[in-house]
Amino acid sequence: MGVAARIIEPSFAVAAAAVAASELPSPLRQQWCSGLRCLARHLDQPPETIPARFSAVRGRMSALNPAQLGCSPKTLANTKSNAKAALLWFRKERGLPADGVELTPAWKALHQRLSDRSTRYRLAPLMRYCSAAGIGPDGVDDDVLDRFLAHREATSTRAADAATRRIVAKLWNGCIGTIRGWPKVPLSAPAPRRRGGRAFEEFPLGWRNDVDNLLDNLRRVRRLPDGTRRRPCTSSTITCRKRELVAAANIALRSGIPLERLDSLKAMLQPDVINLIIEGYWKQNGETPAVYTVNLANRFLGVARQTAGFDPKALAELEDLRFALEAYRNEGMTEKNLAVVRLVLTPGVWGRIIRLPEYLLSRARGLKGTAPIRAAVQAQMATAVAIETAAPVRLGNLAAIRLRENLSRPDGPDSNYWLYFPKYDVKNRRTLQFRLDPVVTGIIDEYVFDHRPALLRGSNDDWLFPGRAGGAKEKISFSTQIVDYVEKASGLRITVHQYRHAAGAFILKHRPGEFELVRCLLGHKSIETTKKFYIDLDTTMASDIYTDLLRRELGAGDNDGSARAPQILGNNHDRSSILAA
Repeated sequence: MGVAARIIEPSFAVAAAAVAASELPSPLRQQWCSGLRCLARHLDQPPETIPARFSAVRGRMSALNPAQLGCSPKTLANTKSNAKAALLWFRKERGLPADGVELTPAWKALHQRLSDRSTRYRLAPLMRYCSAAGIGPDGVDDDVLDRFLAHREATSTRAADAATRRIVAKLWNGCIGTIRGWPKVPLSAPAPRRRGGRAFEEFPLGWRNDVDNLLDNLRRVRRLPDGTRRRPCTSSTITCRKRELVAAANIALRSGIPLERLDSLKAMLQPDVINLIIEGYWKQNGETPAVYTVNLANRFLGVARQTAGFDPKALAELEDLRFALEAYRNEGMTEKNLAVVRLVLTPGVWGRIIRLPEYLLSRARGLKGTAPIRAAVQAQMATAVAIETAAPVRLGNLAAIRLRENLSRPDGPDSNYWLYFPKYDVKNRRTLQFRLDPVVTGIIDEYVFDHRPALLRGSNDDWLFPGRAGGAKEKISFSTQIVDYVEKASGLRITVHQYRHAAGAFILKHRPGEFELVRCLLGHKSIETTKKFYIDLDTTMASDIYTDLLRRELGAGDNDGSARAPQILGNNHDRSSILAA
């Protein structure tokens, strides 16, 4: 929000000092102080910036993962227990309220006049913040609300987004004129996103028939205007296209287009209507259009080109609109995928993922005698992760692996597995084949022979990952299961598709600039596609090389007798004396 937050109540540091100065038994004082210091380190914040209140850190404590912190589950549990005990003792010792700062008399009077429990609960944090900051009820405005939400975001796990601001502002404004003594200044909030609208069946028959014909065409092999042939779309793509058209038609209605004008798909594709639809989506996106909005302009143009009798002049206008929106298309990865890449490029992180299959298999071995199904699922997750780290294929291909068809041993039972997908089974029609090493081969073997039979439930299907009701495992549930198992075991939340981004980043980390190698591994058709996604890593790679050169230069200076650099890190020098020097 761009507003700096400052702590407004006693901190971990204050609580630790109170514990150390108390008359508690010496071992207990040491354990509690250690718990507070360790918890602050796990939360990656100085103790002086964390509120000494259990309710403020409870959510963040529960999200800590021992694998990510590099400690055992028992050690983390002890740290949490000691820190919680210290915080609860500190609150009672100092007479602090359980929910934070005590309300001032003016705020307490308003709080007591709120008869609705939900309103009282939701506005109380703002009241406590203002009480601590010395802000009276008449001093609350939009700037105060900004500062409160920034403080809330920095010191708790409770939501502080646009929806939260909208709720707080709505409840605050609802009290104006209804609660005696309530301030008269209203608070502003972003408008909510419009939801709902007309269903498909509520649109004119001509429009519905045109949409149905379009979707039927997508279900068949079709020839594009340039002569190329397109394969049929999947059922999920058909459903998505229908939802897009219904949503776009509803945007048109909200923008002032009368329902009776949408008597055909051709009528909705006219430039003036499409401009209103794009503008409606753009307003929802903010200053710049989202990728969805940019893609929508391209999609409308494609449908218009396939529509018989469409006016060439109108087609040119749609082409101009598409071209204008393409200027807003961001190259490279999304922030979500870049966050995963940063994890992969952090030393030691990717190693945890690579070692994860063996860890899951060891747990499966321990469970096999007492819980064979649970053991088999653990081994199944280990196999999926092992394959994705060695051969980062798309989710659809991973879930559809068949023994002896996609996964085979060309040189007999003692050879390594090969993973193979013919081009007609791959999204971009590129044949994929990977030679799996002995480590991954051993993991697959243990799963197939020792655990997979428990998941077949008497059937003889050849799916590597069989589903409960027969056939291959359903993609979405399989993906969710993999993500959850990996996060619980390693502390890292990474989707199946993000293994592809991780693999590309890992290659470029060790072989900077070799985009062709990444293209071959991921099966991209064009090197430009690869560069488009991974061009953002150039800065990171250049930074790593530059830092390495700096360290080599320092080492060379030591060897040739030149002046050595001051030892600032990892020593006992006083920081102020170093800065003064």
